[in-house]
Amino acid sequence: MTFAHSNKLCAGLLVFTLWAGAASAHDEEPSRNALKRAAAVDVKAPEFVLIDQDNRRFDSAKLRGRVVVLNFIFTTCTDVCPLFTANLVQLQRRLNGPHGGELFFVSVTTDPEVDSPKVLKAYAQRHGADLTNWAFLTGSEGQLREVWKGFGITVIRKARGLVQHTSLTTVIDVKGVRRFNYLGEKWRTEKLEKDLLSLLRKP
Repeated sequence: MTFAHSNKLCAGLLVFTLWAGAASAHDEEPSRNALKRAAAVDVKAPEFVLIDQDNRRFDSAKLRGRVVVLNFIFTTCTDVCPLFTANLVQLQRRLNGPHGGELFFVSVTTDPEVDSPKVLKAYAQRHGADLTNWAFLTGSEGQLREVWKGFGITVIRKARGLVQHTSLTTVIDVKGVRRFNYLGEKWRTEKLEKDLLSLLRKP
């Protein structure tokens, strides 16, 4: 499968559905240990300190007490990253009314060479993300590699602005424990919403 898809195909898939191809250039052959980390549930999520879209220090400790949806993207992606972002924006809009104070979204870049805070903020605004409870994060190569490794993400830079990486969206509960994982592109947003509500509705 080619890394890029046509604009026509992207437009057709953008309306609250996730692309369901058999494979993606995002999913480079991960090591067995990396795959275990990516698929891990009921384990404490890695802690980290990165930089957000406003060039401010972002400590993951601030997420404790909220249900967190965390994924990995890069802004020049023409594959599934913009589709994931668009679908999460729709989910955020639906859930922020009743649950905005309990929910937080985090998108971590896999391409720090391109994705400066300014670039990430423009990407977030272009997609209509509400930055009151969504952070787009970058950092040094070393900082990000620790985060990628902690979540089992394999990242391979092919060229400037062209990156292959494991597709992972993970849900972290209020105690900082990973509860649900969505690997690849075959999962549906409705399933993510149902899983989120199962955590948000707990007393």
